Amino acid sequence: MRVNVANQITLLRFALAIAFCVLLTRYDWREHERLAWIIDVCFVLFVVAALSDVVDGYVARRRNQVTSFGRVIDPFVDKVLVCGAFVLMLGRNFVNERGMNLTGVEAWMVVIILGRELLVTGLRGFSEARGRQYGANVFGKVKMVVQSVTVCWILLGLTHGRAWAEWLTLRDCLIWATVLITSLSLIAYLYHARDILAEQSRA
Repeated sequence: MRVNVANQITLLRFALAIAFCVLLTRYDWREHERLAWIIDVCFVLFVVAALSDVVDGYVARRRNQVTSFGRVIDPFVDKVLVCGAFVLMLGRNFVNERGMNLTGVEAWMVVIILGRELLVTGLRGFSEARGRQYGANVFGKVKMVVQSVTVCWILLGLTHGRAWAEWLTLRDCLIWATVLITSLSLIAYLYHARDILAEQSRA
């Protein structure tokens, strides 16, 4: 199968996402002075990967290269990048001596984020298998933007703003906004898939 330019960008983003996740596991707050560079590199990798999502979408539409492969793989890569970030932020390497997670992310929040992504992935596969296009809608795009901004702000604060009250306040607001918008986007996707789900229930 020939991989078009848009899908090549998606695959490159997948490589960046893997590099981001691997590198993030190498950070340990107890050796922050020595390992702070890891967070900075992860920040750059995440930003480049997130922005490439915009680029491959533009290229796909501009060159009429929207494919079923792209509709499936593109959101999968997004999930590896964003969900990977939130899951890894729960790691012990981000927990201080008082048992406090320095990222502000809590396990139940990540469960909601992962649950939403798993359900939408199932709906997308269900629809594509029946010949129905199931690309990202505006709600999914807003969710992705909010999640990405949240991850970037957390990473930036770990090395440059942990002592700022303003950083902590905005960080917590972004995390809660991520949970809320992620939940709302799930409702939107369920509504979008209502017809095909109704057809299956009648079958």
